[in-house]
Amino acid sequence: MFTGIIETLGKVTKLEKEGSNLHISVSSAITEELKIDQSVAHNGVCLTVVSLNGSTYTVTAIEETLQKTSLGKLSFGDTINLERAMILGSRLDGHIVQGHVDQTGVCTSVTKKDGSWIFSFEYDASKGNPTIEKGSITIDGTSLTVIDSGKNTFSVAIIPYTYENTRFGSYTKGTVVNLEFDVIGKYVAKLMQQH
Repeated sequence: MFTGIIETLGKVTKLEKEGSNLHISVSSAITEELKIDQSVAHNGVCLTVVSLNGSTYTVTAIEETLQKTSLGKLSFGDTINLERAMILGSRLDGHIVQGHVDQTGVCTSVTKKDGSWIFSFEYDASKGNPTIEKGSITIDGTSLTVIDSGKNTFSVAIIPYTYENTRFGSYTKGTVVNLEFDVIGKYVAKLMQQH
């Protein structure tokens, strides 16, 4: 489980295919604190640390993960959002994030507004994932509040701190992002479909 509060940014240092798997090596400020078998969210995708080498660690993404998330589009040198699993007994500063990406979305606009930014996104609504105004959404692992919600669109407001300390500063129209919809909202939607 994660909180959606990004700890640090990492940089992709190596991508290596093995069959249908992709080994992703990352250089980050938290590497020295990691252990093999730990869970780390990479742009919101929970992956297990499989090896450590100095300031770099490696995780492996399977074919399904590569197909359902934006990780298959990573390139050497890309920056990624990182968060280690939450510690029980700590504050939950964001919201409950599982690290299980539901689907990808596409940034449709970025608008600067009075010192902050409004980012709008579009996604495939046929998958049944709901957004609601004032509800939670996770974008590339970042816990955010929906400020505007449509059938297959939503918007979030980004403060300068988040813009500067996550991948949001690099998003432009057309950027593909990982989306994890609010777990409580997903359960409610599923129950309503069944009745």
